[in-house]
Amino acid sequence: MSRQFFVGGNFKMNGTTESLTVISDRLREAELDSKVEVVVAPPAAYISKLAADFSGTKVGVSAQNVHEKASGAFTGEISCAMALDCGAKYTILGHSERRHVFGESNSQIGAKTKAALASGLIVIACIGEKEQEREDGKTMEVCIEQLTAFKNNIGDDWSNVVIAYEPVWAIGTGKVATPDIAQETHANIRAWLSANVSPDVAASVRIIYGGSVNGKNCVELSRQGDIDGFLVGGASLKPEFVDIINCQRT
Repeated sequence: MSRQFFVGGNFKMNGTTESLTVISDRLREAELDSKVEVVVAPPAAYISKLAADFSGTKVGVSAQNVHEKASGAFTGEISCAMALDCGAKYTILGHSERRHVFGESNSQIGAKTKAALASGLIVIACIGEKEQEREDGKTMEVCIEQLTAFKNNIGDDWSNVVIAYEPVWAIGTGKVATPDIAQETHANIRAWLSANVSPDVAASVRIIYGGSVNGKNCVELSRQGDIDGFLVGGASLKPEFVDIINCQRT
């Protein structure tokens, strides 16, 4: 089954009105591969700005996180409805920084996923192991635990879900899983989906890779059969993000 290549840019807590205008201008002016689904995830304060900047283009805008409740006394949080109202069509959920810096549990991430999908947001569902867990041979054990929390809140319809496999040890460290390592894990994730959700979901859901993706390593990674795109961190703030989007043209 053909799966549309997906490239997301997670800006994390970076950017100003001026610097993000430079990025949006660059992406609007570039000749982006029309076959690639492109999404950018700015800080919440700039969702509306980038949604306006990319109005009329094929570049989508994502929240970096949403709360599972519709409203209430949750200082600093944004709801799914707020993200949508600002122009987001996607949200990242379960990113390792939310898990390991802010202490989000699998159950909370699952609840957020259920709320986001019910609201109409497309979910970029992040999973991945720490370095010690990989060294201990627990990569799939960790990924399956995280995937199960997503599965329990998604059900049978995964059409609005993109899985992002991001080994924690490779995020922002300069370390990158080799194409073979990344492909092996992606294939194992797809096999788990086939056995535990359905073969149709396994064949259709996109599994993208994240972890120090850049303009130099993206082409070889993109050639792997089960890597359907990237969730890009630091490089999404740079001109090379265009090269990553267009990596399948080479």
